[in-house]
Amino acid sequence: MALITPAVLPSSREDLKEKLRLLTSISSVKRIQIDVVDGRFAAPASWPFSMPTELQNLEAFRDTLLRPDGIEYVIDLMWLDAEKIAAAWLSLGATRLIFHAEAITDLPQFLASVRKKFGGGDGLISFGLALNIASDLSLIEQNIDDIQFVQFMGIARIGRQGQPFDRRVFEKVRVFCHHHPEMPVQVDGGISLPSARQLLALGVCNLVIGSGILKAKDPAAALAAFEVLETPFGV
Repeated sequence: MALITPAVLPSSREDLKEKLRLLTSISSVKRIQIDVVDGRFAAPASWPFSMPTELQNLEAFRDTLLRPDGIEYVIDLMWLDAEKIAAAWLSLGATRLIFHAEAITDLPQFLASVRKKFGGGDGLISFGLALNIASDLSLIEQNIDDIQFVQFMGIARIGRQGQPFDRRVFEKVRVFCHHHPEMPVQVDGGISLPSARQLLALGVCNLVIGSGILKAKDPAAALAAFEVLETPFGV
């Protein structure tokens, strides 16, 4: 079965907690991604950037990430200064962080700093790089030894759920997986059942799905329809 990660794009802390209550009530959910949009690198701003007071006191909201057994939280940091807020999310219980390659001026220096500060590579915290549709693969390939996974964006305009799937991601995934078959790859954005099957066949091991689950009449059934898809690859 494919690993499906539901994604939440919160408008407020209460909106986040409500969606987490829904997702954690589904027994098959093992990993949840929270999209964090700063309003500069991507727009519009999501919580907590939409509420500056709460952003400044993010670490105080220790009850925000619901923690039933077996749930892993991923934070997708669509932010120009992602390192500054990473510690706050880790203190809330996140164990996987995604940084966007295009938002970072000096990737090798940035990743070295992240490893030193947060202990990446020790098995407790995983770091991944996301790549936009229009960006060249070389942007992440030069830093592949410093990350644990890669996320390809499946939409042209990131930071908003409900965007149409961009088929250009198929070729990006095909080429990357051919050259780096051991690197875990996930795709985020606009994924439908037909595109999910194609992505899994190309070597993707994790599909990140937001509105396709949360906006469905029956989120549990929508999730289950993706989960039965078969993938021969590890997570």
